[in-house]
Amino acid sequence: MAGDTTITVIGNLTADPELRWTQSGAAVADFTVASTPRTYDRNAGEWRDGDTLFMRCSVWRETAENVAESLRKGMRVIVQGRLTQRSYDTQHGERRTVVELQVDEVGPSLRRARAQVTRNQAQAASAPSASASASGGAAGWGQEAPQHDPWGEPGGSAFGSEPPF
Repeated sequence: MAGDTTITVIGNLTADPELRWTQSGAAVADFTVASTPRTYDRNAGEWRDGDTLFMRCSVWRETAENVAESLRKGMRVIVQGRLTQRSYDTQHGERRTVVELQVDEVGPSLRRARAQVTRNQAQAASAPSASASASGGAAGWGQEAPQHDPWGEPGGSAFGSEPPF
């Protein structure tokens, strides 16, 4: 959406994502990412950790199910989304405000890990996602990948066993 505050957070999951469903049947996965900045202290000749940011994140629908199946506690992830703020009253009558991240994109960081990506099967009854159609990019829900898409071919790419570069 125009005007939303979009940020990217890179850090480690503090626990396995918690998957739940709303009354209308929409899947929601909640998780927390811990991100600690590091700076090099030239005088001491060592790295120093800054204050850790614990960002509470929520992701919806099919992506929520993918997150719950794919990500685990301790994994380094890259999360991009929109900051939201909400207020609530505690049991003691205190008013609290929290800032959370409504996740648009999430995946494992490949800096110190490898990942095997498995493409989901298309669902014929679903509508295309708003984010995919708005960005003009990838095939939405219920759409097959284009025939010339080398990433959509099972078992590898159109380049055979050699990389395309």
